[in-house]
Formats: sequence, C-alpha cells, structure tokens
Amino acid sequence: MIGVRETVLIHELKRLGLGVSAIARQTGLDRKTVRRYLARGIEAPRYSPREESERIAERFRTYLLGRLEAYPGLSARRLHREITPMGYEGAYSTLTEYLRLVRPQVPKVFERCFETAPGEQAQVDFAEFPVTFLTEPQAPRKVWLFSMVLGHSRWLWGRFCPNQTLETVLRCHIAAFEAMGGSCTEILYDRMKTAVLGEDPTGVITYNPSLVALLDHYGSAPRACQPYRAKTKGKVERPFRYIRQDFFLGQSFRDLDELNARFDDWLRSIANAWHHATTGRIVAEHFADERPHLRALPAHPYDAVLTVERHVSREGMVSIGGNLYSVPDTARRRILEIQNHPTEVRIFEEGAMIARHPVLDGRNQRRVDPAHRKAVPAARQIRTSPERTNVARRPLAFYEAVGRRLVTTGTGDRP
Repeated sequence: MIGVRETVLIHELKRLGLGVSAIARQTGLDRKTVRRYLARGIEAPRYSPREESERIAERFRTYLLGRLEAYPGLSARRLHREITPMGYEGAYSTLTEYLRLVRPQVPKVFERCFETAPGEQAQVDFAEFPVTFLTEPQAPRKVWLFSMVLGHSRWLWGRFCPNQTLETVLRCHIAAFEAMGGSCTEILYDRMKTAVLGEDPTGVITYNPSLVALLDHYGSAPRACQPYRAKTKGKVERPFRYIRQDFFLGQSFRDLDELNARFDDWLRSIANAWHHATTGRIVAEHFADERPHLRALPAHPYDAVLTVERHVSREGMVSIGGNLYSVPDTARRRILEIQNHPTEVRIFEEGAMIARHPVLDGRNQRRVDPAHRKAVPAARQIRTSPERTNVARRPLAFYEAVGRRLVTTGTGDRP
C-alpha cells in the first residue's frame, strides 16, 4: 500500500498525459500498482492497525527515540504519560504498537550451558504433582517427585513420594545412588529446606547436617544454587516439564506403588532411551560411559540414627513420623527408645532391640508384626458358648414349702 502523496502524484502525472509505463518509471512503482490506483481514483487511504499507529505517533518519533536511547527500559505507560501533555491524543494501545516498531532491540543474552565432567555432578530437586488415585477417587492429593539427574550424561532417576521430609530425602538419595551404581563428587540443590538451613551475611551456607553426613558417607558434597538463579539447575528442572507432558498427564494410577512402578518402566524405556538434543547421544549409552567415573558405593550401607522416645499405646503401638508400628506384647515399659534409620525403624527396651520395621511411606498407616501378638492361653480365654449346666428338677410343692418356711422364719425373727 502506498501513501496519499504517491497516490496524488500518480493522478497528477496521468493528468499531464503520461502513460502507465512512464508513470511507473517516474515513481518507481510496478505498472500493475499504477493501474490499480488510477482505477480507484483519489480516495482516503485505508490504514492497517500498524500503519495507523505509525501515523498517529510519528510526530513524537524524535522525542520517543531520544528517551529510549537514553533509557531503553522505559515502559510504554511511562512514555504515554510523558507525551500526553505534549499533545498526543492516541490510545495507549496505539502507542504500544508503535513502540514495538521503534524501540531499539536489546541483544539477546544467550544462556550459558554449564557442562560437567563425567561423575562430577548430579542435580536434585522436588516437584509437586496433584493426583487422584483410583483407590481413593474422592480424595485428591499431592505427591512429590524426587529427581536426580547426572549433569554429564543426563541420566535420570526419580521417585514419587508422599512428602518431602528429611527421612524421605535421605531414603531417595540412597536409592538413587544404588540405582546408578555410585555417586558424584558434588550434588547440586535448590534452596530446599531439607538441604539448606541458611546463609550468613558473608555468603557461607549452612547445610542440613543429616544430609551432609549421608553425602559424606557416599563420598559426595552438597552445593547450593545461587539465590534466584534456578537456571543453574536447568538440567533437573527441564525434565520435570518433560515428565508431566510425556508420562504423567492423562494417566490414571491405582496407588503410589503403581505410579512408581510405571514411572520406573517409563524411565527405562523412554526417558533414558531417547536421543538427547544437547549431548547428541542416547542417554543410556552416554551413562554407560560415565558410570566408570562415579565414586564407588561404600562397603557398608548408610546407617545413621535419629533416636527418640515414644509412649506405647494401649494397643501396643508406637507413633513415628505419623505412622504406627507394633511392639511385642512382652514389652514391659511404657516408654521405649526408637532408632529411626533411613530405611528401617528399630525399637529398643532397656538397651535390647525388641522390634524392627521397614519405614512406611506417607502418614496414617499401621504395621503390625504378627510375631508381636502372642496367642492367649486356653485357660484365659473367655468362653463365648459355655456348656449348659444340668439343673435338678423338683415339684412345685417343694418350692411352695420353702417359701412358707422363709416367711415363718422371717416373721419369727422380728422384734
């Protein structure tokens, strides 16, 4: 589309006797364009929204460009407030459209991809997933996905958990290290509370001592992301979106166990079997090359202890982490010592272990060891169907005689 000036010029040249080809040479326009505008006659041009914004705001171009050159970050609303007293009568949306055309382009800052050497780093984080299990259709709930990604090969391991407690975090680390067959030099964390307790004014970070102890056992050390720089951990956060879109959405799961079982299958057959766009390699094959660089697993499993005391309920149960565990009927003390290990609960009475249970996931669950409930001896059992006792049958006259005797005796005893 040409402007009013060019349209008038075409018709003026035609009035002077020039033909279409001559007008095209004079104006630099195509002959078809010249014919079209000659056929239309002189009329007010119709502007598209962008041309309208250019036309209305064009007379403020010098001022706007000067302001944007000095302060490229000035908002459209700020500039709208500035030029309105200067006579600008257009709409705010018109100005924003115009500013998109004239605002200096800010050079795009490309994100640096931090590549790590084999066995050097793994990244850990949690992501929240809302779910309604088929066994609890009326009880939507949240589960959290613990994810660990090897920085070099992008090998991914994860587990859906009912919570983000310290005990859960420790168990997931142990399971991840066992699954990968080793550990890394350092583990990178976001500022989640179970990893980072705080930071002093000099920037020294205080890590959770229980997590530090576990990592030290496996030859690793914690490292926290810089504040407000979550992109440092992009290798683990990008898979969360991939997991939602490729595995989680549109699926139904019977319970948490089925969710994790199907997720394990997806990790093996899909996530770690695909060709990674950044590394250019199949993840599982790349991991096979990285695995020899991992730190070897320790000879003995991690067995740190969190010791607490708990009261024994009337049902012979103790409460640990929101779940109930049985103690033997032979326990005499009402307060017992509990050793909470990463994967096991051990119960002690006067220094002797009297019970051990695998740690239950989630809350409000019960575990009763049948061996803790001794059978009630037959002599102490309450009969629910006692045998019938034979009662001697006597004639009615006998009971009448007994009654008269009692009355006579009772009367004779009165004062």
